Amino acid sequence: MRRCCEGVGLPCLFKGVGTAGARPPRFLLVFDFDETIVDENSDDSVLRGRALPEELRQSPREGSYNEHMRRVLAFLGEQGVRAADFRAVYESIPLSPGVAELFQFLSKHHELFEVVLISDANTFGIEAKLRAAGVRSLFRKIFSNPAGFDRRGFLTLGPYHSHKCLQCPANMCKRKILTEYLAERAQEEVEFQRVFYVGDGANDFCPSGTLTAADVAFPRKGYPMHRMIQEIQEKQPGAFQAAVVPWESATEVARYLQELLKRKC
Repeated sequence: MRRCCEGVGLPCLFKGVGTAGARPPRFLLVFDFDETIVDENSDDSVLRGRALPEELRQSPREGSYNEHMRRVLAFLGEQGVRAADFRAVYESIPLSPGVAELFQFLSKHHELFEVVLISDANTFGIEAKLRAAGVRSLFRKIFSNPAGFDRRGFLTLGPYHSHKCLQCPANMCKRKILTEYLAERAQEEVEFQRVFYVGDGANDFCPSGTLTAADVAFPRKGYPMHRMIQEIQEKQPGAFQAAVVPWESATEVARYLQELLKRKC
């Protein structure tokens, strides 16, 4: 249960802060990776300048993208692409506009925000980029498809989990991940007063549907998540409960959170 300031519907951000022994309020901030933290699809980034055979250039069937990328990575391995090559690519992917500033804000207020990442990319690429950007320590946990190098030096990819959600690809349902994480933290007696979700893709729409009226969805403006939220708001008013704050630069996310912190109970 998320407690709010009586009568104004806002969490008591400053209640107890600075009091000896008091635990500061905690908020959960969830990030996507591709085209959210970074300004590209990292799967496309590793293919730049490399020609794929015809069978791999064809669009994968719906729900099987993870399997398709396993085949793509195997092909790249056969072409001699190794760990250092992949790492260099991931490290060079540019951050999305304003993300560096948002990370600075979160670092400054790290005691208030618990930050996690849920992505359908892969753990190797995400870890490489976050470490290169100097922000790995901001993230309590990273949920992504497991990736590593086999004895041949090929980058291998696995599915994250299995699930029964009909909206999501077979290898990952972000709604299930978020729901289970909130339940796990609740068992550890960590109560989030609000959840903030920053994303862009269709697979970010599914978890954002679990957000409550106290929470905020930050869809990247004009991307699938934003369009899908707009569609459900038009077709089923009230069905999407969270506040919606679209962004073109992540500085808009930082600004919104900064204003939130200024509202004292």
